Amino acid sequence: MLADSHVHLDDRAFDADRTQVLQRARDAGIDRMVVPAVDAASWPRIRDLCAEHPRMLFPAYGLHPLYLRQHAPGDVDALLSWCNANTAVAIGEIGLDFHAADLDPALQRSYFTRQLALARELDLPVIVHARQALEEVILTLRHHPGVRGVVHSFSGSEEQARRLWQLGFLTGIGGPVTYERAQRLRRIVASMPIEFLLLESDAPDQPDANHRGRRNEPARVAEVLRCVAALRGEPEHDVAAATAMNTCQLFRLPDPFTT
Repeated sequence: MLADSHVHLDDRAFDADRTQVLQRARDAGIDRMVVPAVDAASWPRIRDLCAEHPRMLFPAYGLHPLYLRQHAPGDVDALLSWCNANTAVAIGEIGLDFHAADLDPALQRSYFTRQLALARELDLPVIVHARQALEEVILTLRHHPGVRGVVHSFSGSEEQARRLWQLGFLTGIGGPVTYERAQRLRRIVASMPIEFLLLESDAPDQPDANHRGRRNEPARVAEVLRCVAALRGEPEHDVAAATAMNTCQLFRLPDPFTT
């Protein structure tokens, strides 16, 4: 069994063949998927999609930094009300993105810290985006003790990874690890404690090396698994079981080995 800890299955890129995408994921052994939001408009769409597949898809709700212009001042308060009225497994996708120079860093920080506080209030994990902002993300997380979660699509240094693990945060690993040029990431994945490892697709983005230039989908997590298991010198079954259990424990999903 496999889990995809991060997939934007509500994305319009899947509108034409979402049913087939889900079937291919099942065929690949993936039976748990966490679907994070990017803005308030996506919350109802994700809720309804996950309700159609209640034992396979699990919703997370948040305000993504790249969609900063689509957020309104009252959206964090609305997020609290939304999560009180609807089941959520996490607050996400949230975080900081300093790659996009035209997005106000101060406003990003405000949304990020307010959502971290909300996650602590609701006792939910967070799904964190950190592009060219990982150092500040780590420092911010240190100021929010008690918040747990995952930094998805991890691309930092070994030292940054260790600091995240010390905070109790997991690291999400997807398609980028399959590229030969990702030597630092591959070294980290090869030796990291497996209890901090999650597998993800980030579909429709970040395809694996054998799928480059094409739309990604959750079934491709099987390729990520193969790469990670080879790097670690461990059986694929063992890595799949451990990472699926990590996903279920972090997001409090049904145990994959009893359901």
